Amino acid sequence: MSTSQIEKFAESAGLAGAGYDALWQWSVDNPAAFWRAVWDFFGVSERAADAVGNPLGPNDSDVLADASMPGARWFPRMRLNYVDQVLAHDGRPGTAIVGVAEDGERGELSWSGLADQVSRLAGTLEDLGVGEGDVVAAYLPDVPETVVAFLATATLGALWSGCGQDYAPEGAAARLGQLRPKVLFTSTGYRFNGKLVDKNADNAELAGLLPGLAAHIVVTPVDGPPAPAGVRDFAGAVAGDKQVTPRPVAFDHPLWVLFSSGTTGKPKGIVHGHGGVVLEHLKAAGLHGDLGEGDIFFWHTALSWMMWNFQVAGLLTGATIVTYSGSPLYPDADRLWQLLESEHVTYFGTSPGQLRASQKAGLVPGRDHDLSSLRTLGSTGSTLAADLFDWVDANVSAELPISSISGGTDVVSAFAGGSTGVPVVAGELSVRYLGVALDSWAPDRTPLVGEVGEMVITAPMPSMPVHFWDDTDGKRYHGAYFDHEWDAAGDVVWRHGDWVTVTDRGSLVIHGRSDATLNRHGIRMGSADIYEVVEGFDEITEAFVLGVDGPDGKYWMPLFVTLAEGAVADDDLSKRIAAEIRTRLSPRHVPDEVIAVPGIPHTRTGKKLEVPVTAILAGRSEVNLDPRSVDDYSLIDFYTRLGRDHAW
Repeated sequence: MSTSQIEKFAESAGLAGAGYDALWQWSVDNPAAFWRAVWDFFGVSERAADAVGNPLGPNDSDVLADASMPGARWFPRMRLNYVDQVLAHDGRPGTAIVGVAEDGERGELSWSGLADQVSRLAGTLEDLGVGEGDVVAAYLPDVPETVVAFLATATLGALWSGCGQDYAPEGAAARLGQLRPKVLFTSTGYRFNGKLVDKNADNAELAGLLPGLAAHIVVTPVDGPPAPAGVRDFAGAVAGDKQVTPRPVAFDHPLWVLFSSGTTGKPKGIVHGHGGVVLEHLKAAGLHGDLGEGDIFFWHTALSWMMWNFQVAGLLTGATIVTYSGSPLYPDADRLWQLLESEHVTYFGTSPGQLRASQKAGLVPGRDHDLSSLRTLGSTGSTLAADLFDWVDANVSAELPISSISGGTDVVSAFAGGSTGVPVVAGELSVRYLGVALDSWAPDRTPLVGEVGEMVITAPMPSMPVHFWDDTDGKRYHGAYFDHEWDAAGDVVWRHGDWVTVTDRGSLVIHGRSDATLNRHGIRMGSADIYEVVEGFDEITEAFVLGVDGPDGKYWMPLFVTLAEGAVADDDLSKRIAAEIRTRLSPRHVPDEVIAVPGIPHTRTGKKLEVPVTAILAGRSEVNLDPRSVDDYSLIDFYTRLGRDHAW
């Protein structure tokens, strides 16, 4: 039996055979030693360029010069480049990136081909005036060209920021326009739900909303719409004669800008640094995901979601990554399972929604496909219900480890999830990730075990934001995570906004957002617990539960549901839902009423809009919901009318 990466790491750190709990405790008690060990284990220093002064020394200050939050200073004397860690594998034979489209169109890019295209595209960008600190923006699907464009940008020390083409031009400009980009990458189109989507008009509109562009470079997919006259073609941009090698930058030099959902205000630009991302992603993908050479890593994602950035992390470890452009459910729910078989995927990352769709379609992927290569299934985006763990065991493989992870755009990584060699319990995240000092706190700052509390991070992580965009005094950054009662008491901790239970085994259960708390009769309840029960009904495609404060202390807790085809929202269904919630959770979790609705509004990355819709139902005048950030804004009018007509 082969030894996992995390076992090898523990041995290198002098903790061979100590077990995961001991390794985690050491990592949070000794952050400088832990992160130095990660650096050494993955050979980051071997590709780091021109260390300032002496090479990395044995002193803690060489790793963590300032442990305050916010403002921690990691590896202050070191210079490196994210791309160096990717190109450490460029001498290997084989494939770096596989690109698959919805219609089955497929392409490969070798490791040597990746290095060549990145170098030449970086040369083209430099000739266009892109340099250290400039911004390159992308309005692209999940295709190999997107990865090449990102790596070429990072090569120059420029900042990358991307937005999926499902956004309308105005919505994309609300994000990318803040950054004043110098170059824009777009695609002429893509296939989705069996249709060819022509994006040329939207591309032109977006370019017009981004003043100061030096160039607009367009990807033209096979059988896609042709590029209009007057724009630069991607194929030509990667075929230039000028080649550029990665430029060394400071550890905290900005790598990319990711954006918050922006549902109730201007999207926040979250800036992460080269070094922090390299170390966090090597740890999460290489140690916890056990990814390395020979692995094939596919996480179904889109450019607007941080999981696209995490998918690219597979290249840091030497794994082959698979990009996919198209619907995960076209022509049916079996589409991604077919892809896993054809590409021999070893690590598949998905969402609870895709697994739920597979369950409700009656799929048995383990019987109908050769999934013998698959050794890990990851899930994120929302809480993975316990019954979906059971469905995977019964219908995919009982031997397949499931890594339900939780993190965020804020740190572009995970706080907790699965890990090689740690048992998986249905409905739980197996461990707190190494180097993540995560606790569940009561209001009086007492750490809780076995009880629901507020998720806090009590020590810095290297991939915490360098800063927010256009936040020169740091007030927005501080307000997002540190402006709470604990800060005033002197305990500066990161408050992430989730309700969590840390079990006595060290595993975690996420109960939903703490800013969307269900608080009935003084009892705090998480929406995720209710979704797990309700979305298990065959008649229900999705659930949406809210706790709405009304006049004179009244409280309304409706459960909204969307129905499967042919299902009826009658008294019998409502009674069965109430009985199941009462049995599996408690009488307090039973909603006041069950209401069938035409749809449930989400952010563009699939998060249910619990907080703003709660405010809308309560009739609060301060709600300022940006239509561009909502997947179906027409639903907001429905909920507005429903709240207005509710009889308190």
